[in-house]
Amino acid sequence: MKNSKTNELAVCGFAAVKKLEKNHPEKIRRLFFTEDKAPLFGGLCKKLAKNHGIYNMKPAVELEKLSGTVHHQGVVAMIEAPVIEPLDSDITDSWIENNENAVLLDRIGNANNFGAIVRSAAFFGIKNIIIPLDEAQSTITTSSYRVAEGGMEYVNIYSVRSSARLLEAMKDKMVRVGTDLSAKKNVRQIGSLGDGKKPLLVVLGNEEHGISDVVKANCDELIIIPWAGMNEGVEESCIDSLNVAQASSIIFYEMMKI
Repeated sequence: MKNSKTNELAVCGFAAVKKLEKNHPEKIRRLFFTEDKAPLFGGLCKKLAKNHGIYNMKPAVELEKLSGTVHHQGVVAMIEAPVIEPLDSDITDSWIENNENAVLLDRIGNANNFGAIVRSAAFFGIKNIIIPLDEAQSTITTSSYRVAEGGMEYVNIYSVRSSARLLEAMKDKMVRVGTDLSAKKNVRQIGSLGDGKKPLLVVLGNEEHGISDVVKANCDELIIIPWAGMNEGVEESCIDSLNVAQASSIIFYEMMKI
């Protein structure tokens, strides 16, 4: 939940706040917690007191108002509303030089899915996530922060005005890999795509429609996660597809093998 008057974002959830405390305690302006969680944040309260920050014990109902959710898990940290850095050529050049993979989200609209993708990316060591400046795309919110379970502290999130233009710019520089149900190549082949000397730019598509046609047209390769029986000639799965967050975990695991 964002407070537009104070330009703050509420970060809630025990794991999310604890990772924030560990990695970027300086971001926390105000901290609120229930009585039972107070003993777990003594060290952070001391840091806040030293830096003239605010901390206070509040009932759960007050934390619900602050965070906009009943899923606050007894703690809410108020931070300055994050500003997502625009992606530029200096950043992409560093990926290419250091052989760093990246993930492009093509209008992932659900905040929980976005947060789960961030969590998986952090777990599997994928540091770079790109989101389009599109109202259909979820961004950093209280919900996505909580679902990421601290993963927001371990990834870099960048924005682009056009996913298609980014893919065009990365032609012959990164291997552009899209996910698509009509693809012929198995996700297990992701490590063999390209010449092995270029990093991957993997595109994850919208929950309902997958990657857009213009994005698909700018991919070098398309991959699919096979369903049970696919290799035995079963034409389709009983379920249309995996949730995009579930699919991302499988893809990131295969990327980690490279």
